[in-house]
Amino acid sequence: MRLVSSLAWVLIWLFALAAAAQEPPDTDAVENTKPGQPPVTLIEKEMWAPAPNAFPRGLDVLEVYADRPGRHPLAVLTHGTSDKEQDRMHVTPWSQLGQALWFARRGYVAIVVVRKGYGRSGGEQDGRHGGCGSRSGSFQEAGEASAEDLKAIMKFARTLPEVDGDTVISAGVSTGGFAQAALVADPPKELKAAISFAGGRGGDGHEHNCNLSGLIDAYSAFGRGARKHGTLPMLWIYSENDHWFPPAMARQFEAAYTKGGGAEQFVLAPPDGEDGHHLYSHTAAWSETVDEFLKAHALLPLGDVVLPAPQPPKIPPPAGLQEKGQEAWKRFLLGGPCKAFAMNGQGEWGLAQGAFDQSIADSDAIDRCKKAAAGRGSCSVVARTPGAK
Repeated sequence: MRLVSSLAWVLIWLFALAAAAQEPPDTDAVENTKPGQPPVTLIEKEMWAPAPNAFPRGLDVLEVYADRPGRHPLAVLTHGTSDKEQDRMHVTPWSQLGQALWFARRGYVAIVVVRKGYGRSGGEQDGRHGGCGSRSGSFQEAGEASAEDLKAIMKFARTLPEVDGDTVISAGVSTGGFAQAALVADPPKELKAAISFAGGRGGDGHEHNCNLSGLIDAYSAFGRGARKHGTLPMLWIYSENDHWFPPAMARQFEAAYTKGGGAEQFVLAPPDGEDGHHLYSHTAAWSETVDEFLKAHALLPLGDVVLPAPQPPKIPPPAGLQEKGQEAWKRFLLGGPCKAFAMNGQGEWGLAQGAFDQSIADSDAIDRCKKAAAGRGSCSVVARTPGAK
């Protein structure tokens, strides 16, 4: 039985959508779309999914897929973990709308899962099972707790008429990337591959770890599990300027994992922005790498075809926006709830989308506008989620 949230928000566009907070539209592989290709209906649906010990409501998930005949393979995506408790309480699946659409444009039904205890999801956070802030347990137990949530979503997805539950891939960032190694160590039979973006736990953002030896031990244990169950294709992507899990540390993870018996494809991407730990937010930075990985393992449902690139609704931007502001307006139009666009009346702007609630989106947009304005003019919200007050 499908459990749909009373706050479920369904958007259907006649073109593929793509957006990620404060990022440019996903324009990867547009050359692979066929000229004259008809519009594709993209469905975005937030709902509750049942999971063990996730009372009272279950897990908060976002499903994104192209409305085409038949059943389609599943891609399960999951988030990282902030070092701030308030941020952990404000996790929303809409923050990964852009990544979900990347997979949906390639023929997958993508489900973004907010793991237990984060955001609106019920239950106890995986970090309580072991890690920096835990009084007991280990990183291995924390990773296994994360993986159990991913397995629960895979089980739930088999009940959805649009999902081919026999073919599943999984991906995650940071602690969600670490969860991929735990998942492959004890995989469900339908899992075909896993992708870890900047995987790890216990980092501080300054190239240190609260328990590096414990984290390495966990990777070693996951490698032994992968060997025991038969190694599945894995892709690990780290950036050269990741300040949470820098390359030297990531190579230690790899060495422990492979020594334990696991196997993966390790990719060290070029520097990305001020901190490459956020590479996952920039789909254009990893699109080609992931495309090649999936193609090598016959996991591109549409082959070389990518469904049409996004087109925003034809709503004119507010007066006074320059070129970058007009591009940001397009991102705003394509973004998921909760979202806000603020301006100072002199061309400066701030954008927030995929926020936990409308008040946070409004506040973030105004703060970003103020930073850009540097004291020039007063910033206020000029547009927000349709229907929001």
